[in-house]
Amino acid sequence: MNRTLWETSGHWTHYKKNMYTFNVEEEDFAIKPMNCPGGMIYYKDKIRSYRDLPLRVGELGKVHRHEASGTLHGLFRVRCFTQDDAHIFMTPNQIEDEVANVVKLVDEAYATFGLTEYHFELSTMPEDHIGDVEDWEMAETALANALKKMGRDYVVNKGDGAFYGPKIDIHVKDAIGRTWQCGTIQLDMQLPKRFELEYIDADGSKKEPIMIHRVVLGSIERFFGIITENFAGAFPVWLSPVQVCVMNIAESTSEYAKEIYEKLFKLGIRVKLDIRNEKIGYKIREAASKKIPYMIVVGDKEKEEGKVTVRMRGNKELSGISLSEFIERITDKISNKSLDI
Repeated sequence: MNRTLWETSGHWTHYKKNMYTFNVEEEDFAIKPMNCPGGMIYYKDKIRSYRDLPLRVGELGKVHRHEASGTLHGLFRVRCFTQDDAHIFMTPNQIEDEVANVVKLVDEAYATFGLTEYHFELSTMPEDHIGDVEDWEMAETALANALKKMGRDYVVNKGDGAFYGPKIDIHVKDAIGRTWQCGTIQLDMQLPKRFELEYIDADGSKKEPIMIHRVVLGSIERFFGIITENFAGAFPVWLSPVQVCVMNIAESTSEYAKEIYEKLFKLGIRVKLDIRNEKIGYKIREAASKKIPYMIVVGDKEKEEGKVTVRMRGNKELSGISLSEFIERITDKISNKSLDI
């Protein structure tokens, strides 16, 4: 996007040191470090009415930020990442309800991944800010009231808000006790003003909407890092890159193993076939080292009876069950996003 857009948003003045900029035919451009100016353009695409609000616009947006080399840290701190971003445009009396909706979404998403330890921080106006102090105070009060109404404890992180508005940051504790800021709820009255956003109110007058910037997972890459460490690579079956490994004991059962593989594959299950001429103990150890949730082992007995033996991660075994029973079990675990296998 060109320099004019970033000057309008305030990023060129307040965030340029973290932006990748370049010049084409004597015009300055920047790769976006944030998705929000694009959201402004989307909103201005047509005339909006109060009946359209709240307008919730989602985006999986890739951003680039020039982070100092000393701050880079694996997947946790990178220069290019994807945000599960959304921009919510609303009227002033919708603020608290919309903040509460985002907090509920955070609770639901984190519970799905088994993340139970996280806390809220209310970050207030920094010295390097845009907009009137009165607007900031109103926005900070609205965020605090939304958290209080939901009975959520929070700490105040004074002066750590974004340059355009205060925010609620959600910090997740990982497996070794570190905390990472993942979700954020930023209340913004400055960008709608700077981009001259409007909506037609019930009385026919033109008003400026208020906007929430929100992410739940935050940086998708950072979130991958957190859950990989939390599960120590032993992902629940719905998350596992390979959900099932089908393996045969002897050459005589390779075709039966293939049949099972094909049935699971057609159901959309992420399945691997291992019919190599190797000892079954070796195959099992290799699959176990990759933390695959289920190993289906077939020998002559299983072939004759039309059944399977299932070894589950953790060495629990289900012997002599039908393939349909196994399919019912695994599809239930996947559809319910179960955290166990």
